[in-house]
Amino acid sequence: MKLPHRRQFLHLTAGAAALPALSRIARAQAYPTAPVRVIVPFAPGGPTDVIGRLIAQKLSEHLGRQFFVENIAGAGGNVGMGRAARAVADGYTILVVGPNYVVNPALYEKLPYDPIKDFDPITVAVKTTVVLTVNPSLPVQTMKDLVALIRANPAKYSYASGGIGTPGHLVGEQFRLSLGLDLVHVPYNSAGLAIGSAVAGHTPISFVAPAPAVPQIKDGKLRALAVTSKTRTLALPDVATMTEAGYPDIEFDNWLAVLARARTPTAIISLLNREIVKIVMLPDVKERLATLGFEPVGNTPEQFVAQIRTETEKWARIIRAAGIKAE
Repeated sequence: MKLPHRRQFLHLTAGAAALPALSRIARAQAYPTAPVRVIVPFAPGGPTDVIGRLIAQKLSEHLGRQFFVENIAGAGGNVGMGRAARAVADGYTILVVGPNYVVNPALYEKLPYDPIKDFDPITVAVKTTVVLTVNPSLPVQTMKDLVALIRANPAKYSYASGGIGTPGHLVGEQFRLSLGLDLVHVPYNSAGLAIGSAVAGHTPISFVAPAPAVPQIKDGKLRALAVTSKTRTLALPDVATMTEAGYPDIEFDNWLAVLARARTPTAIISLLNREIVKIVMLPDVKERLATLGFEPVGNTPEQFVAQIRTETEKWARIIRAAGIKAE
């Protein structure tokens, strides 16, 4: 048997080594060929779930394969994010997150994921705000009324949020600490559950994203007193900002984003980025987002990487200064 010439041998081995890479590229170009799991690390009904389902529905329509939401709640989002961190890096599991993704590293001693190493950012899909609502049974019409009521009744009132370390919790603690209020935090596994508690009057005050709150506000089951964004939200144009209400130090811009497992093929990341950016900019989607209090963002993976690094450091400083710890 005649052995190949050395040059031929090198050529053959190089070609063989390139086959796995070519196979990965081919798979990425054909993506998706099977259903894609969209992990939402909170219970149904909250803002992360609302946006996750909207994106999943539109991706299914655009790419011809089912993108299905799986709610994996618990530990401020850590359970679901940890599950996603152990997924295969093939693009068939993606993750929808909010600021808890960059907040939790400072809240918990141990995490089942590393926000820098375990995921490849795809895009920040949308941004929103946090709205302070009260049960209509409370005799308050403004923020100043609410502050006066809490001060006159120490240890009597509590506020609900979608969980420890969520935007609602951080804003609620900002509110409590900056004004020296005796106010108890009651965390739930989602903003939807927190809103349900506020409607029932169990926790008559809530700090949550607008998505689950707006329908209850419009039905008169909750009263909105202020939003934490710099400008008013289109979903609640008559509700003042915290600055307008006289509390300029209480400010928070919320966001929701999509990630994939680290080392997912670049072609898949690029495809998902293009499609999600396209989705959030569609006129009908923008209109729906506006009614829920969201605005489209659709930034690049590189911009999202920079945002993750900046906000991880920022919230670590704030949480340490406030002494907030996961229970």
